[in-house]
Amino acid sequence: MKKESFQTRNSAVSCLPIDMHLRFFYPLLALSVFTPQVLFSQPKTYIKNYQSLAVKEMKRSGIPASITLAQGMLESQYGNSMLAKKANNHFGIKCHSWKGRKVYMDDDKRHECFRKYGSVYESYKDHSNFIMNSPRYDFLFGYHRTDYKSWAKGLKKAGYATNPKYDDLLIDLIEKHELYKLDRGITVYSDKETPEPGQGHTIHIRNRVKYVVAKEGDTYKSLAQELKMMPWEIYRYNDLPKDASITPGQVIYTQPKRNKSEHGYDFHIVVNGETMYTIAQKYGIRLEKLYKRNKMKPGEPLNEGQKLWLRKNKQPEENDFIDFQPD
Repeated sequence: MKKESFQTRNSAVSCLPIDMHLRFFYPLLALSVFTPQVLFSQPKTYIKNYQSLAVKEMKRSGIPASITLAQGMLESQYGNSMLAKKANNHFGIKCHSWKGRKVYMDDDKRHECFRKYGSVYESYKDHSNFIMNSPRYDFLFGYHRTDYKSWAKGLKKAGYATNPKYDDLLIDLIEKHELYKLDRGITVYSDKETPEPGQGHTIHIRNRVKYVVAKEGDTYKSLAQELKMMPWEIYRYNDLPKDASITPGQVIYTQPKRNKSEHGYDFHIVVNGETMYTIAQKYGIRLEKLYKRNKMKPGEPLNEGQKLWLRKNKQPEENDFIDFQPD
C-alpha cells in the first residue's frame, strides 16, 4: 500500500493515520479529535455496539481489543462520521488496490475513493488485516495484548499517525472508558448492578428489573421461599416452562421483564451458541417481545452475525445482518 502524505491547515487533524487516511468532511469535526465529547455524546453506545467486534478481532489477530476500539471511536467520531454512516468504514481506509464496493467523497482532492463495506465488522477485519500484513507493524506483536500503552506508543513510533500525541489520545480513551478490561475478557458498560443484601442470593438490577444468579442446589421452590414469591411467578417472569430445571449461574428474574432494552442497547449481534432465550435474559426483555420486535416466529433459528433489534422494531429496509466471514 503506497504511503501518502497528508497536510491540512487545521493542526487538530494531524493525529490522523498516515496510511489509513481518516478524513473529516467538515472543518468543525476536526476539533472533535481532541474533544470528541463536545460534538458527540454517545461513546458508551459505540462501545456497547462494537466491543464484541473488537474482541473477536483480538482473538483472530492478536491486536488488543482496547486499541482497535479506541481507534474506531477516534477515527469514526463514534460512528458519526459520514464515511462510517455511508460506507461502514470506521477507519478511513482508501481504495488503493481494493476490488470491492467503493464510495466517492471529497477529501484532500475532490471525488476520492474509499472502501465501502457491507458491515462494520468487515471494516474492523480489514483494519486488523492492514496492521497484520504491514511489515512496519511487525514489532507490535511482540507486546502482550494487555499492554495497551506499548501498543499505542508503538503505533506512533511506526508512523501510524503524524500527531505526536496520538498515543496519548488512544490511552486517554482506553483509560477513561476502561477499555483495557476487554483485553482481559471483561465486558465494558454491560449491566448495571445494584447489590442488595438477600437471604442467600444477592439482588442485582438489569434493565430496571431485579434478578438473582442461581447457585448449586437451588430449586424453584427454594428460590420462591427465599424471595417470597410464588413458583409460577418465577416461571412466568423468566419465560420458562414448568418442567424447566435450574443450572448454577442462571439468571433468574424476580420481576416481570421489560418490552425493550435499556437506553444505549439498541441492538445485539448474535454470536455462535446464543439463542433468542439467552439474549432475552441477557438484556431483561420479554422473549415474546424480542421475537415480535424482530419479526421472527418462535423457534426460528438464529445465524451468527445476525442483528437483533432490542429497542425499536426491525424495518424492512434496514441492514440486519453482520457478515461474519470465516477466519
